[in-house]
Amino acid sequence: MNPSVRLLEETGSALRSALASQDWSAIGELDMQCRQAVEEAMAEPTRDDELLRARMEELLELYRELVTLCQEEQKRLAGELVQLNHSRQGAKVYQLFG
Repeated sequence: MNPSVRLLEETGSALRSALASQDWSAIGELDMQCRQAVEEAMAEPTRDDELLRARMEELLELYRELVTLCQEEQKRLAGELVQLNHSRQGAKVYQLFG
């Protein structure tokens, strides 16, 4: 296995682990590493195209999962912010009449 394809596989595996634990700071760093690993793998002159295609498809599926999880987290946080805003407004009304 080419070093660049191996790096792509290792980085994808680390990203999957970070995704499972929802370690957002690690996900951000690993995303950058994945992008760099993809660039290196694509630039490799003696690459195994079938193996690279398989790794890229795995990475694509992983990114689909990541996007879905990010959207769910965004919705959850938006709900919390709405609830916090309602609580603040209620507290202001209470202070006016309290």
